[in-house]
Amino acid sequence: MANLTTQQNQRAIELAQETLQIEGDAILNLKKNLANKNAEQFAHAIELLLGCKGRIVVSGIGKSGHIGKKVAATFASTGSPAFFVHPAEASHGDLGMVTQHDVFVAFSNSGETSELTAIVPIIKRTGAKLIALTGNPSSSLAELADAHINVGVEKEACPLNLAPTASTTAALAMGDALAVALLDAQGFRPEDFARSHPGGSLGRKLLTHVRDVMRSGEESPRTNLDASITDALLEITAKRMGMTVIVDNNEKVVGIFTDGDLRRLIEKNNQFQNTSLKDAMTPNPRTISPDVLAAEAVEMMERHRINQLVVADANGRLIGALNLHDLFAAQVI
Repeated sequence: MANLTTQQNQRAIELAQETLQIEGDAILNLKKNLANKNAEQFAHAIELLLGCKGRIVVSGIGKSGHIGKKVAATFASTGSPAFFVHPAEASHGDLGMVTQHDVFVAFSNSGETSELTAIVPIIKRTGAKLIALTGNPSSSLAELADAHINVGVEKEACPLNLAPTASTTAALAMGDALAVALLDAQGFRPEDFARSHPGGSLGRKLLTHVRDVMRSGEESPRTNLDASITDALLEITAKRMGMTVIVDNNEKVVGIFTDGDLRRLIEKNNQFQNTSLKDAMTPNPRTISPDVLAAEAVEMMERHRINQLVVADANGRLIGALNLHDLFAAQVI
């Protein structure tokens, strides 16, 4: 493995900082332009996307193609059916994928990419709408587009000002801006996002509800209010949740008795067996509905610094219980 000199290390760090500065400035300039020059065109692009009855077809070649693939994936994962088509393949048959009901989104920094300019007239003839993201408002693509968004940059981050760097970053950021504005206009919700992401930790967080991870029935610790402290301790030991839920004769939650309550009770009175459960428990514990997302249970536990939650219905009747270990086991955390 080659070792860099101190001077080379310093040069590498300086170039990295300069790259981040240039690309950051490029995005900030897009934001500034979106408040004036690009505002009308961006809004029109959202109108076209929102009115799309078919699919969003994204295209681009080279580095712009890589950006287009990512933006297409973002559209698809946020509720808008979308796919990427390579412009060269499109001219050899794949153009049949595009229909009059689609919106075609073209990425090209120059706006003169031959593979795109060759197929755009055909796309327009099908009746599909064209959104172009280019760095040249006077380009062929910009002139043909129903909505053109200028994503031009002053210079590339490449020291030679040749390799697409700042320009691709700007195009990607604007593509994300379109996707985010569109999902908001569509009223896209976390549950909708979950349906597109059923796998992995993200899917588990968005699809798992409290009812899916809670302990219920015989597995859920419960002790009647009229029972003794000893009965409550036996229930805590048997169910191994570090607590038991105290209920009245109608199964309504009235309290919770935890390991912590027991320790405090012993500190006050060694003859704790003679203490009534009503006096030893913590009344009116925090409860959660079985229908909310398990992720909300995690947030509630963290906010209130508790390790267990009682699951109750709208009338306060006991349904079950869960603790952090249950959420870890379900891989929600």
